[in-house]
Amino acid sequence: MSSAVTQRVIDCAGKSLDLSQPRVMGILNVTPDSFSDGGNFLAAGQALEHAARMVEEGAAIIDVGGESTRPGAAAVTVEEELQRVIPVIEALNAALDVPVSIDTRKPGVMQAAVAAGAGMINDVTALQAPGAIELAAQLGVPVCLMHMQGTPESMQDQPTYGDVVTEVKDFLLERAGACMQHGIDRENILLDPGFGFGKTTAHNLQLLQQLEQLVEAGFPVLVGLSRKSMIGQILGLPVDKRLPAGLALAVLAAWQGAAIVRCHDVRETREAILMCQAVRDADQGQ
Repeated sequence: MSSAVTQRVIDCAGKSLDLSQPRVMGILNVTPDSFSDGGNFLAAGQALEHAARMVEEGAAIIDVGGESTRPGAAAVTVEEELQRVIPVIEALNAALDVPVSIDTRKPGVMQAAVAAGAGMINDVTALQAPGAIELAAQLGVPVCLMHMQGTPESMQDQPTYGDVVTEVKDFLLERAGACMQHGIDRENILLDPGFGFGKTTAHNLQLLQQLEQLVEAGFPVLVGLSRKSMIGQILGLPVDKRLPAGLALAVLAAWQGAAIVRCHDVRETREAILMCQAVRDADQGQ
């Protein structure tokens, strides 16, 4: 078991995110085609209501996405993505005390989202788009770098690795190094192994089993395991029946030191990782 999350607070465009304990990131997809909740929160009013409910249930940050990255998903234009996310980010930034993250791989969306109030960039391509890393350095907000083999359109066609744990870790540390070379503060970098993004179920299981290796690199680690297809593959469950198994995965990640658990079911996930943390911390008060 790795040591507890370091006492630290990161500044997300003026709103604080305390990572001294594992935190929950609430997922807010304003897309018509996300794998789990596509089409549910397209209107800004619906999105704000859902986000407020997630904050009430314990979300420390809300992640807004306007382009589905489910396996096989087609890309959308910058203009369409902006139309989906900017009104929502503006509404959330005005109404909520917690930071808002923008889940995007497009520099144009990153820039407009931060201008609208987003305090973190969550990029499934780890700022590899032309100009993305330079722009993120200029914007000055924390960035989450995710590993993905291939693209959402093709990533699950035939993912292969020699050693998935080592390759994912090496890629993320290389991207973190590139970010720091471009002027992004180390304290503003988070890493995400990208469960389900260009990985088989076996790859996902290996990554979670050895998540501690990535945690020990010293960057806060974000994990997204909620309702993922690996649960369906192993248990034969549809998306809307995967909560108990997803909580087990969230606890396994938190036990190994994950700083942020990204999820759809905030209250249940927060309660599960609070209990996990209580067990981890049990000897510290002696």
